[in-house]
Amino acid sequence: MNDFERIYRDWHEHAKNRDTEKLIALYADNAVFESPLVPAIMNRDSGILRGKSEILAFLEEGTRRRPNELVRWYREDGRYFCGGDTLVWEYPHQTPDGSQVDILELMQLSDGLIARHRIYWGWFGTQMLIAGRPHPNAGQKAV
Repeated sequence: MNDFERIYRDWHEHAKNRDTEKLIALYADNAVFESPLVPAIMNRDSGILRGKSEILAFLEEGTRRRPNELVRWYREDGRYFCGGDTLVWEYPHQTPDGSQVDILELMQLSDGLIARHRIYWGWFGTQMLIAGRPHPNAGQKAV
């Protein structure tokens, strides 16, 4: 099994099983992680995390707060793309059991570990993020 197949299999299984210890072991020490969920979960302005400690904090908090009814972990087994150092797969909106958050996982590997991980949300998931996030000016008095 090559690194792409291993990461494709293991990342999915560890995330699905909420095993953050095994999940973070797939990342390089200086990995970069980007997701629109970072600001919502971590109360940060940026969606970029750097290094295993920041990524682990996000994975742990995200695991605690994950809405199970919209994360079905459905993907077509064995359906991924890899080229150069890049691995890509999709969690589509439509599943055999109903809707789920639509996400595209894009990872760049180095020495068998995830060096850069970007998560792109589709229209369904993006609408959920928008609806759940307070407006940037909320709580400020009008001038």
